Amino acid sequence: MNFKRLETFIWVATLGSFRKAAEHQHTTQPAISNRIAALEDELGVRLFERESGHSKLTSKGQELLPYAEKIVFMAQQLRKRADRGASLSGILRLGVSETIVHSWLPRFFRELHETAPNLDVEITVDVSGNLRSGLLDRSLDLAFLMGPVSEPKIENRSLCSFPLIWVASPELNLPDKLLELKELAEWPVITYARNTKPFAEISQKFSELDDLPARFYSSSSLAACRQLTLDGIGISTLPLSVIKHELQSGRLVQLNTSWTPSELAFTASYSGAPFNPIAELAANLGVMVSDEYDRTTHHEKLSQDLKNDN
Repeated sequence: MNFKRLETFIWVATLGSFRKAAEHQHTTQPAISNRIAALEDELGVRLFERESGHSKLTSKGQELLPYAEKIVFMAQQLRKRADRGASLSGILRLGVSETIVHSWLPRFFRELHETAPNLDVEITVDVSGNLRSGLLDRSLDLAFLMGPVSEPKIENRSLCSFPLIWVASPELNLPDKLLELKELAEWPVITYARNTKPFAEISQKFSELDDLPARFYSSSSLAACRQLTLDGIGISTLPLSVIKHELQSGRLVQLNTSWTPSELAFTASYSGAPFNPIAELAANLGVMVSDEYDRTTHHEKLSQDLKNDN
């Protein structure tokens, strides 16, 4: 039985389209149609009902799909055990939240290159909501995002979390005391894009104030948030990894506040079906590098706390 035809069967069933399956397998739509037709002739059954722009599994196709998935999975595992290099080439379409870019992503790429030097990587940096959509429509193989992604076929591996701190330019001359929300609200709040979890939490908290509503300068770019804060446009709540050097140089100061948003929790998320050994390998590397980064930053924080105490 032709292995490529089984793979094609799985991808057409997963994506619901001969055209999308052709794009994913880097071939033409007629080639996909020929593979499915040949597999149907070989099995003696009809696998798909063709509709305008969409392909739906027949009842027999639904019955046979799990068997095809198991055959392909076992074949990939066999190749992986027999020749480790065979499963470490191709393209990894990786989505990344910008917080990760500013922290341990360079370390991840060094590990990935050492482990899979023949692997090509296409990188998309975006907000987590868009990365989630990319995973679901299969335009991304793996995403490091604020998760988890609650979908049955998506695997989620926990990564390190990032505490948020309130910061401002020293030019604003904010008092060195415990600041309440109403005092923070006197300045524009520079924060994450409106379609993110942090913005939802922050805007909800400020909406509880009885005074005038807070003004939000939201952006999908953490670099832009950092620069606006450096320029004294307003106050901001950002991960320490994004502003560590600015705090050390004194270009930003940490504020002592009565409330701070929740930590940003991230996951390495990828589709578990059809099985993608490259995505699984990269996710495992992401977890390893993330854990190492977390241990290192925790140690640095303890050292800094001891230094401050002395």
